[in-house]
Amino acid sequence: MDIEFGLDTFGGLTRDEAGEFLPHPQVIRDLVADAVVADRAGLDFFGIGEHHRPDFAVSSPEMVLAAIAGQTEHIRLGSTVTVLSSDDPVRVFERFATLDAVSNGRAEIVAGRGSFIESFPLFGYDLNDYEELFEEKLELLAALLTEEPVSWRGNTRAPLTDQRVFPTTESGIPAWVGVGGSPESVVRTARYGFGLFLAIIGGPPGRFVPYVDLFERAQDQLGVPRARLAVHSPGLVAESDQRARDLVRDGWFAMRERMGRERGWPPPEPGDFEDEIENGSLYVGSPDTVARKIADTVRALRVDRFDLKFDQPVRHEYQLESIQRYGDEVVPMVQKLLG
Repeated sequence: MDIEFGLDTFGGLTRDEAGEFLPHPQVIRDLVADAVVADRAGLDFFGIGEHHRPDFAVSSPEMVLAAIAGQTEHIRLGSTVTVLSSDDPVRVFERFATLDAVSNGRAEIVAGRGSFIESFPLFGYDLNDYEELFEEKLELLAALLTEEPVSWRGNTRAPLTDQRVFPTTESGIPAWVGVGGSPESVVRTARYGFGLFLAIIGGPPGRFVPYVDLFERAQDQLGVPRARLAVHSPGLVAESDQRARDLVRDGWFAMRERMGRERGWPPPEPGDFEDEIENGSLYVGSPDTVARKIADTVRALRVDRFDLKFDQPVRHEYQLESIQRYGDEVVPMVQKLLG
């Protein structure tokens, strides 16, 4: 199996030795260092998500990725995700085409609706238009990615008539849609010819097998070529299972409680953390433990790329160690397990 292995991050805040969160500028500088380590470790992809809230440092992934491009050589660089609903597809294409130029053809776009809604009021969009915004803008982005003259009309932005967008690229930009588990989103992704990027942040990975099957059936019925499939899930690699759990546990519970207050989730139970590691989608442990879990997910979901979302709220040095172990130890183990 020819599988790629990547990393992605939402730019979540890390902590200093006293346990206090680091300021946004330092977290952004540390992300550049993370990507350099990932590149040297031979990993295939480094993705950064877009957020507009205090617990995440990055609101402009392309800017950080451009800085990374100047300090790396091989690793592909993309967003995870670009919040397309509250952005302009023309500007999205222009920014990533520019990133593609400065990185010598390493840019990728992962478009999505995002995990949060802060960008809608920030940029003047109405949440009542949630579905229409994404549908129309994804349609337009798909047309722009052909790099042919585009004529388009919709309700969410000004029309285009035989319009070309610049800069052009040398070989096109691979593009994905980040999907959290909606069948309608899976079919939409197939219809517009994007790769499917499954965000699996909780629960058994196997529950997403029907979405993989649906994606393949939809492409076949639509008569479009099979696009690639990726998955991302959170985790951290350390010297032992116990060490990894000790590092992640408190931050995981704090995150779950914070998200629960915002979204109306029930508070986590004492055993939920361990259950998510053993049976769910939290890849926390020694290199051997994480490798076996990744191999099981790759087999079950038939993915072309696995991304570890490494930005656990720990000290930056532990993230760097996790990246190094992921590239040097976990990936070779997974490749061996997959034969």
